Amino acid sequence: MAYVSVNPATGETYATFEEHDAAEVDRRLGLAKSAFDQWKHVNLEQRRRFMITAAELLEGELPVQAEALTREMGKTFAAAKGEVAKCAMTMRYYADNAASMLADQEIASPASRSGVRYEPLGPVLAVMPWNFPLWQAVRFAAPALMAGNVVVLKHASNVPNAALAMEDLFRRAGFPEGCFVNLFIGSARVADVIRDERIVAVTLTGSERAGEAVAATAGSVLKKCVLELGGSDPFVIADSADLDLTVPMAVNGRVQNNGQSCIAAKRFIVVESRADEFIERFSAAMRDLTVGDPMDPATNVGPLVSAAQREEIAGQVAESVAKGAVVTAGGKAVDGPGFFYEPTVLTNVTDEMRAGCEELFGPVAVVYVARDLEHAAEIANSTPWGLGASIWATDDAEQRFGIENLSAGMVFVNQIVGSTPELPFGGIGRSGYGRELSAVGMYEFCNQKTFYVA
Repeated sequence: MAYVSVNPATGETYATFEEHDAAEVDRRLGLAKSAFDQWKHVNLEQRRRFMITAAELLEGELPVQAEALTREMGKTFAAAKGEVAKCAMTMRYYADNAASMLADQEIASPASRSGVRYEPLGPVLAVMPWNFPLWQAVRFAAPALMAGNVVVLKHASNVPNAALAMEDLFRRAGFPEGCFVNLFIGSARVADVIRDERIVAVTLTGSERAGEAVAATAGSVLKKCVLELGGSDPFVIADSADLDLTVPMAVNGRVQNNGQSCIAAKRFIVVESRADEFIERFSAAMRDLTVGDPMDPATNVGPLVSAAQREEIAGQVAESVAKGAVVTAGGKAVDGPGFFYEPTVLTNVTDEMRAGCEELFGPVAVVYVARDLEHAAEIANSTPWGLGASIWATDDAEQRFGIENLSAGMVFVNQIVGSTPELPFGGIGRSGYGRELSAVGMYEFCNQKTFYVA
């Protein structure tokens, strides 16, 4: 299969790349192995200088890199600029903090001296998705490279230019050849790369089906894997919620990245006492959003990434409405070129409907009404996923209830779920396992070696 770049705003195909053949894959894996044998001995100060240079390059090229993201996957130009800036910020974070994170940890024991030291594992395969083409790669690559590992990237087939941009960025920043290697291969060939003795571990951000396949292959050869999979994040509105804050954040939480984010708020669960006002205000705000050219500063929501993705979301809505779901905003595809879909709100959704039992990867929100906060938590936890959750409340007891009772890898209070390099990122249940970001994420691909001096 070929790697193809299609502009989602127009449907235009503007770049095509052929897959790497077996010989080229072998050559690139050889480069990664040779690079690791040297890179693991490079001191942290030199690694830091390379990483800072990469951040400076991104910052200096921010508008150009952002426009390329918008053209390739359709996110608004404002969102693309934010993604590029966040990548640079994260590179700087790990450049500045890796030395303290990787320092030997002394632990008291019967020994005269004992503790844990952190050593790199080797070439790690990163299987990454299309929705945050630079950020998904950087949030793994920055800590992995600073820890002394090297990165082999298998990116999604519809964002080849983003994959090439990442490989080129680290090369220009001075990283030795092979520290960041890009593979253009189809999904069917990933298992062979995982089994290759030069690959020591794998990380994947993607669908549950892809996670199952990667985990099964990694397990069959006893290699570490980290999985960040889908989510249907609950956005819980408690009785004490400030709706002047909550409604705009609900809109942002649902339509961020044109609704195509694992951690986007997807299920809005409001207690009965606030339900009528929230539904009315939320639906009106979703109807007021501007859908259009993602390069236009006035646009709030750009296109979905592909015709297939728009057909998927349209089918989920139509089949749910046919079974009794009520549309209070949007509800249909936008006529014309490109892959646009209206920001949509559904109520009266049940578990028998696709909107009630599947992840909605587009600008479609589902609103549930709960009797009280305890019932809201039951609804929030009644899915197989557990990536992120948020609770909106001004009362301390309600805030604490949300933190303690929402089952997820991350719980945010009065803020939409997001990621920051200082804090671990990841989920539970069918949202995957393992963590990215923070020191915790860096340690996922380190040998946490115990030492004991008698």
